[in-house]
Amino acid sequence: MMHWIILPIVLPAIVAPIIVLATRRDIELARVFSLASTAALLALAIALMALASEGRIETYAVGNWPAPFGIALVLDRLSALMLVLTAALALAVLLYASNGWDTRGRHFHALYQFQLMGINGAFLTGDFFNLFVFFEVLLIASYGLMVHGGGAKRVRAGVQYVIINLVGSSLFLIAVGLIYSVTGTLNMADLAVRVPEVVAGDRALLHTGALLLLLVFAVKAALVPMHFWLPGTYANAPAPVAALFAIMTKVGTYCIIRLYTLAFGEGAGASAWLAAPWLMPAALVTLTLGMLGVLAAERLRQMVSFAVIGSIGTVLIAVALFTPQAMSAALYYLVHSTLTAGALFLIADLVAERRPGYGDLITVAPRFAQIGLVGALFFLGAIAMAGMPPLSGFVGKLLILDSARDVLGRTLIWSVILTTSLLAIIGFARCGSTLFWKSAALAGAIEIAPPRRAALPVVAAGSLIAGTILLTVFAGPVTRYLDDTAAQLFAPTGYIDAVLGAERGNE
Repeated sequence: MMHWIILPIVLPAIVAPIIVLATRRDIELARVFSLASTAALLALAIALMALASEGRIETYAVGNWPAPFGIALVLDRLSALMLVLTAALALAVLLYASNGWDTRGRHFHALYQFQLMGINGAFLTGDFFNLFVFFEVLLIASYGLMVHGGGAKRVRAGVQYVIINLVGSSLFLIAVGLIYSVTGTLNMADLAVRVPEVVAGDRALLHTGALLLLLVFAVKAALVPMHFWLPGTYANAPAPVAALFAIMTKVGTYCIIRLYTLAFGEGAGASAWLAAPWLMPAALVTLTLGMLGVLAAERLRQMVSFAVIGSIGTVLIAVALFTPQAMSAALYYLVHSTLTAGALFLIADLVAERRPGYGDLITVAPRFAQIGLVGALFFLGAIAMAGMPPLSGFVGKLLILDSARDVLGRTLIWSVILTTSLLAIIGFARCGSTLFWKSAALAGAIEIAPPRRAALPVVAAGSLIAGTILLTVFAGPVTRYLDDTAAQLFAPTGYIDAVLGAERGNE
């Protein structure tokens, strides 16, 4: 049994109460604990990813209770990838927040660690009951982070966020109850074994539970028609929190990929590929509405929020094809969009704090401090998010288009992706020219002192942009890892055998 697997959950779970109890009156010490913990998480995630890249699927049985009766944690290529992505984003965002954002409310660092605990747990868990538990952990922490710093708009958006997620949690319980009533299990690997054995008379209940889970995961991923909560929530959240929330929609996407390749994939008999007919239309509409929102946005953070919705649509278009090639392309774009969205939220805050009286409104204002540097970061983030060459957004969309080349409906898929890319280019070009080019052309300047430790936020945002550049430079090795990840997903026998044992999995 691989004991290292539980550390991404245990480490932040231990550090968070230490921060509350021992450092609540010393923000510098709290930063040290939080940064050290997050850096350790990144190192640990990279080590686990190196282990997973060998092709083995490792498991951890909490309390040494065997699956499917006990709590099982599972490490494969996909979960290892998501751990690395989460830790890398979290470290950059935490560096940004440590410049002063963390002092605008109470218990920021403790909530941040609990948030990481919930996200990591969701990626590692091997059963639906504990997926629900980790959902609640990350959501409770996110409620606190969402209203960090206060303000009427932030509290109002936070209430909306709480209500929609409470509804989602209720639907989650109903869905797993239906599935358990038919199959007698909530373990994902055991479910994959039992779904093909469900008799025809019980299949309607099984399918209802599975589609309710799709609805729940659609809420988490902000997939149409459950996307309405995201623009207001992300646009009004504190900038570092919104940047971290770039990974939150990917938790829903991860759950869709995991459930519908493992339990409702090719080996599910009459229940095979249950989500595909529903997922593709929703993904196409999500991409379209997201990029229309980019075109119509009046604030930079609002624009980035709609771009997040559009990126989810792009990822799920590829996921809905349910082929290894398309899944590999989806995962590449998922990594790219997470890093890019996180960077753009931080850049939006850099713009807002340098334009007193104007904030991140997309309107001409006198030139501001470091306009050239911030403008360059925005330019790189914008071309990456819009999918223009040569950055990773272009590579990701090219991979998705290629994966859809031989499928039914490819004309519609290609048309939507290419048309919405044009909308994104126009929207980001309008925003960039207004904020930086036209503002720089105005006479005069705002005479304000640069923010304290001004280099740290720029470094944090720049590191995420650098991540998209590295994703482009090393696209070959990255896509080879993702090809192996997709192949592992579409061969679920290895996952089942690792969790249940070869003898049980082959019954």
